[in-house]
Amino acid sequence: MTTLWLITDNKPGHRSQLQGLAQALAARTAVAAHWIDAPSGRSALWQWLAGRFPPGAALPDPDLILVAGHRTHLAGLAARRARGGRLIALMRPSLPLGCFDLCVIPQHDDPPARTNVVATRGVLNTARPSPERAADKGLFLIGGPSRHHGWDTPGLLAQTDAILTATPAMHWTLTTSRRTPVETESALLALRERGVDVRPVRDTPPGWAMEQVARSAQAWVTEDSVSMVYESLTAGAATGLLAVPRLGETRITAGVAELQREGFVTSFADWQREGTLHAPPTRLSEADRVAAVVLSCRPH
Repeated sequence: MTTLWLITDNKPGHRSQLQGLAQALAARTAVAAHWIDAPSGRSALWQWLAGRFPPGAALPDPDLILVAGHRTHLAGLAARRARGGRLIALMRPSLPLGCFDLCVIPQHDDPPARTNVVATRGVLNTARPSPERAADKGLFLIGGPSRHHGWDTPGLLAQTDAILTATPAMHWTLTTSRRTPVETESALLALRERGVDVRPVRDTPPGWAMEQVARSAQAWVTEDSVSMVYESLTAGAATGLLAVPRLGETRITAGVAELQREGFVTSFADWQREGTLHAPPTRLSEADRVAAVVLSCRPH
């Protein structure tokens, strides 16, 4: 039995990464997973100095300690010093890489070539294909303006209109995000008149969007929603990019452009020109790949 400690700051994206790797490990070996809320930075520092980790006092010693998010890093070090185990950081940590037994870092963060670094396509997630996937089911995933992207509501509506017009046999669902502007959401609600099942994010339970993408043969994602792009590819859906304005070239946009060059995603412009939403050459399964690395190098 492999004992996992998952130290979390409870941010949904970070928790999803931890859960994705935990699920992939559980698919390969028997695990006992224990979730631990990260103590504050000052508390974690004192715990590390004292060689104690009270949040895990009632738990069995860990074989693996997984952390995601800057607030969890020092807590992970304190936990390892107090109780042993290997410490694995998901995403580039704020502390030196040598502090961790393994660092799982997305390629767009330009990870160095080190023996304790695994580079991944995007961040890990919990997506999996569903046996309920239907060839006539499609999904729109709408984001919003971000540090890397602006927004263009009329342009977005024109793209969704073109896709709906070209796919009359598809059953489409659409959902928004917390970043979606109010005026965009209001305009998208009108698509219900065209048979689209529009579900604003506030009306969906946690995990609902992930379930939908697993059941969809096609997914169109606004290119600002990078995590959803990778989740769609991990679920095995044919994935299209809805264009939104870019605020210059960044490591995030470069990562998405690389996916496009390698045929994993289809831009809206390419879809218009070719009339085809290409299936990815292979399903991304980064959590499975990382789990295999973790288990292959565990101490005997």
